[in-house]
Amino acid sequence: MICLLHGYLLDGSGSNLWTRSVVRALVRDGATIHLVCQEPHPAKYDFVGEVYTYAADGTRACVLDRETEYAGRCIMHQPVLGDTLPVYVWDDYEEFEHVIPMTEMDDLALEDYIHRNVEVVTRVVHDHGITVMHANHALLMSVVAQRVSAWTGVPYAIMPHGSALEYAVKPDERLRRLAADAFDHAAGVFAISDEVAQRAAEAFGDAVHDLDAKLSRLDLGVDTSAFLPIEPAARATNIERIGSLLESVERGRSRAQAERFASGLAAQTDVAAVCAGVGGYAAKQPDEDVETKLATIDWSTDQVIVFVGRLIAAKGIHAVLAALPIIASQSPRARLVVVGHGPLREPLEAFAHALSQGDRQMAARVLDHAATIDAGEPEHLAAVGMFWDALALRGELDAYWDAAARYLKPDTVVFTGYLTHREMAWLLPCCDVAVFPSMVIESGPLVFLEALASGVFPIGTYWGGMKVKIDRTAPSLDEGHGDLMKVRPDAASIVADIAAAVPGALGVGSNYRRTLRKVAEDHYDWGPVARRLRELLENIAAETQMHARTAG
Repeated sequence: MICLLHGYLLDGSGSNLWTRSVVRALVRDGATIHLVCQEPHPAKYDFVGEVYTYAADGTRACVLDRETEYAGRCIMHQPVLGDTLPVYVWDDYEEFEHVIPMTEMDDLALEDYIHRNVEVVTRVVHDHGITVMHANHALLMSVVAQRVSAWTGVPYAIMPHGSALEYAVKPDERLRRLAADAFDHAAGVFAISDEVAQRAAEAFGDAVHDLDAKLSRLDLGVDTSAFLPIEPAARATNIERIGSLLESVERGRSRAQAERFASGLAAQTDVAAVCAGVGGYAAKQPDEDVETKLATIDWSTDQVIVFVGRLIAAKGIHAVLAALPIIASQSPRARLVVVGHGPLREPLEAFAHALSQGDRQMAARVLDHAATIDAGEPEHLAAVGMFWDALALRGELDAYWDAAARYLKPDTVVFTGYLTHREMAWLLPCCDVAVFPSMVIESGPLVFLEALASGVFPIGTYWGGMKVKIDRTAPSLDEGHGDLMKVRPDAASIVADIAAAVPGALGVGSNYRRTLRKVAEDHYDWGPVARRLRELLENIAAETQMHARTAG
């Protein structure tokens, strides 16, 4: 019996998406899975059959018990944690007033969180005959699994993701020691790429014994039944479907806020003040006027580029915007759809506005303001200035700004706000090219695979897990076309590479819809991924039981 430990929600991307996708695939195959997580709305996930909450006083309450259409059953367990949720990078989480990066928590707060989860997981193990645990992330559920295992003898495996390694393990020696000890006692470690395995080895050094011997590869996946290629003639119907899906959904930024923001930008008042004046809305919701904005695109003739991800400099979306004048000069019907939320939402929109006006000074001011908000790695945002400097050296900067003013319109770039995978399954197939220019090494992103399944030509930074996926896809394309998927991740090259790759991809991408789809079906469907996970975990359980019998 498997218990999957995931300290966060089921909604969203990354490990949240991995968890809900794998669990759905497992119960579709007939497995019973116990899932420990913090999802506040489990009833909206059709694979969840039962849900129990666990109060601090030990009281357990059943808050959902229903039949599902699946052969197996997902039983969810939610520890009631109060108002504090430890995270790797700050984000807005429903029902948690005190969302705090782990690196900012004192030892007492960390121990309280771990202890609370250990109590609940230990109870789940005893009550439900759990034989093996799977812990998502290097922290903190790995530590929970380790302590439960020490009490119960039930083995566990860990699947690290990049965010915990980069933003918790590496910068904080306390957290590194906790994670290293959990990895040292784990029966298995599942790496979703060679790059993640290498990063784990580098993070822990000699503190984890026999890490290589514990490692097993476990690919990421995509729901090929949800993301399906369509012909251009069907795109408008898909977009209408998104509108119907959003009818009862709470909205984020309002039309009135959007209008005030646009007026402030047009007046060329202080950029920082204009951006700051748009706060106070639910960022992880779609914009109130998203349907109207999507309707400005001619889905039968426009060439649609899409970016999906958190709106921070590390994801590279500013590089896509900076490349747009060159892209649009070669592909005048190009439009860019930006899906996501994050602290740079308004500065990025202000940057797009400045480009469309050919306003160099305003664009530079916006980037300076963005740097005060997202102070991560300075070279991320500096990539735009490096690109402009290179153009100036070649005598091409004036032509760049002329193209920006000539070809970019106020609606060339459409910001939608946050959309879930329910909506993305209808939006992605309507696009021609998807760009994922992350400036930090990632194992995914999973949306790269969703683009493949949708028949959308993907472009990504050529390193980490993205490199593996590009290399697996490129041999299926004609000679030279695979290179269009590759963007160098260094700040000095990324904007120019995007500007060079996107027009070519727009030109050939439609020829590869079925080819890209086949790559997704053959290599990345969630069904085989989930079965591989189940096999690995059941082998760990069987080996532990065999050793116990031998020792007895």
